[in-house]
This record gives sequence, C-alpha cells and structure tokens, in this order.
Amino acid sequence: MRVERVALHRISLPLVAPFRTSLGVEHERTALLVQVTSDEAEGWGECVAGADASYSSEYVESAEDVLRRHLVPRLLAAEHVTAHTLASLWSGVKGHLMAKAALEGAVLDAELRTHSLSLASSLGAVSRRVPSGVSVGIMDSVPELLDVVAQYLAAGYQRIKLKIEPGWDLAPVRAVRERFGDDLLLQVDANTAYTQGDARHLARLDAFDLLLIEQPLDEDDLRGHAHLARSLKTPICLDESIVSARSAFDAISMGACEIINIKPGRVGGYLEARRIHDVCAAAGVPVWCGGMLETGIGRAGNVALSALPGFTLPGDVSASDRYYATDITDPFVLDDGYLDVPQGAGLGVAPVPDVLASVTTHVQELNRRG
Repeated sequence: MRVERVALHRISLPLVAPFRTSLGVEHERTALLVQVTSDEAEGWGECVAGADASYSSEYVESAEDVLRRHLVPRLLAAEHVTAHTLASLWSGVKGHLMAKAALEGAVLDAELRTHSLSLASSLGAVSRRVPSGVSVGIMDSVPELLDVVAQYLAAGYQRIKLKIEPGWDLAPVRAVRERFGDDLLLQVDANTAYTQGDARHLARLDAFDLLLIEQPLDEDDLRGHAHLARSLKTPICLDESIVSARSAFDAISMGACEIINIKPGRVGGYLEARRIHDVCAAAGVPVWCGGMLETGIGRAGNVALSALPGFTLPGDVSASDRYYATDITDPFVLDDGYLDVPQGAGLGVAPVPDVLASVTTHVQELNRRG
C-alpha cells in the first residue's frame, strides 16, 4: 500500500456526565483522529492520549507533534507499507506508543478495506458479539453511586467496575455488594492510587468477592505488585504496567498479576495487543479489554479485539451512550448485555461527516511530495 495523505483531526466531544477517577475529573474528550488515504483506500485510527499528562507521559499535543514531525514523514516517504512493516519503519522513534497505535490503526484499517477483510477476522475473532461491562467513576456520595449502578444494571451491563482511591474504597464497594447481591460481577480499579503500605487495608476488599483489583500500585512497580499479590485473595489485574508482550510475560513470570487488561491504544496498537493476548493465553492468564473514553473509531477496534478467544472477562467496551450523546460514528448499542462485533471491511465503521465536522477544532494535512 502506498500512502498519499495523512490528516490529523483534533476533536472535542462533551461527556454525558463528568468522569472522575483518582487521577482527576474529565468533562469532555479531547481526541486526535488519524485519517490515512492510500492509493486504494482510506483508513481511520484514534489516539487515546488524554488532554494532559496525568494518566500517561503522552498527551494530545505531544502525540500530534511526534506524528507530524517523526512518524508520518517516515510513512509518506515509504513506497510500500503494510501495518506489519510499520514497526521497522519507525524503529528509530523511541516510545510514543499511543501515537504509533493511532497511525498503525489507520494504516491497518485502510489495508483491510483494500482486501475487504474485517479487523475482527484478521485478528482471529471467534465471536460475533461480546459481553459489555461498564466503568463507574468516583461519586460525591454512596447513594449517588448506588443510583448510577442501578441504572447501568437496568440497561443490561453484565459487569460493574468501580473506580476507587484512598477514602473511597471499602464503603462504596460494601454498599454496592450489599445492595445488588453476590451474583453481581464486580471489580475495582485503583489507577495506581495506593502504595505497598496499604496492603492491610486493600486486603479488607477480599471480603467482597471481587473479580479483581486493577492496578493498585505504580505502573513500574512489578515487584511491589508481586509482593501485594501474596497478601490478597482478590486477584490483581495489571493495566498501566502492561505496555508490550514482553512486559506481560515479565509480570506473569514474577507473579505480579493473575489477570491482564489489554488496551490496544496504550500498547502500540492492535498487532501488539494480539501478541499480549497470545502470551497470556499460553500462560493461562485471562484478559479483558479496557477502555479510554474512545469514540466509535477506537470502540470498534476494541470490540473486535474483545472477540478473540482469550478475552474471557467482560471488558470496558460500553455502548456509545455511556459517554456521548452523539458519537462520531454510527453508535454502538447495547443488546441484552452485548455489543455486536463490526463485520464490515476494516474497522467496519467510519466517522459521519457532518458529526465529525461539528466537533472538529483543528485539522492538519500532510501529503506525499513528488
């Protein structure tokens, strides 16, 4: 495939409600979409970097800069590329996995459209629909939390994930478990909010029969997670710590986790996400797909990835209306607790032109020269 043009679309989408975690509060999704036009097809990718550097060292402006100055020029200078050759094409650019994932996703989308193949089938999907879970942010009060959880369960979501932090953990978890019973699939996500000194406190969560506790400690503290795992009955799931198949293998080998959350936008793209899936499957470690407030572009890819055989736990692949009143693609709709896996070529979705135009704040185009 010969890429002729790349366009970087900066967009801003308001959230239907503020989303609070231990890292802060988000009111809107400032996102970067990558549009690739080849000699035969067009493809789209989404960068999951946030508006600031509170979650990751990458953020929207940094991703846009490295795409514009380093990644896209290498792509446009190449005569022929495939998604699988991109890693060698930009091997001289260290890091910036979120920016690389966005560009890889757009190239992969265009490539698969050229061959009339869906992303799901190319990755090895075995399901045509996937169970949907939902992530619930930190609330102002426990009664408010209970009302929100009740609404999501009434909508059909199969699993509830509660964001927690010191001071907002035992009480909300206890209240949700008591209100909705032992059959509720319930897990918690700490977003690195705790330290090894909190081991005794975190062990008190064992009483609530949780599916897992996600990323309690700093992302680079594999040894600390391994030590904590020996103190808890609740399985530890790693998220931010997992940035590659190698890091997944290391974490599993050290006993730092029993479950892994795979976010393709955080690990460099769908191809590396598939490698992580394969490493975990070989080790007998279940995986699930996390979310990062993606629009329909990123959501389509996540749903496709979730259809692989190793994804045995419901992921954060929520319906579009969980976050947005109007998505930029045709919306993903919850059906009896499931989302349909797109079957069309590539991602199987594309931005609705009028909607995209209404939320776009800036577009930069880069073209092949000569």
